[in-house]
Amino acid sequence: MKFVIQRVQSASVTINQKVHSQIKLGYLIYMGIHKDDSKQDCEKWIDKILKLRLFADEKKPINASHQDVKGEILLVSQFTLYGDAKGQNRPSFMDAAAPGLAREIYDYFTSLLKSKWPPTQTGEFAADMQVSSINDGPVTLILE
Repeated sequence: MKFVIQRVQSASVTINQKVHSQIKLGYLIYMGIHKDDSKQDCEKWIDKILKLRLFADEKKPINASHQDVKGEILLVSQFTLYGDAKGQNRPSFMDAAAPGLAREIYDYFTSLLKSKWPPTQTGEFAADMQVSSINDGPVTLILE
């Protein structure tokens, strides 16, 4: 799995010109699923994401965790994170999970994340989404 995590003041997903989901302070997370990924990896990634210390506190600009600030999460599936454009102009997505496997893992990850962190919103798997955000910092981290 690959995650792009952005600390945001707010973020939203619009589908067919209608706001599908939105959050205030928290993380906008793009999630890519590799063809070799499995559900067994989900719990460790969720624990890592929730414990990451990317928010400011009274001591340092990046010291408090998502849990400390009681932030919200907007999770968006993003198969293009596994795009490979080495030596070509049109990316190959051979390393991305097939849609069936990706949906299964994404749905499982989403349900587990929502059970551990209820203020979680999502995009819609495989939909044409417009994502808007106000990055805070900006702070962006890639986990793989």
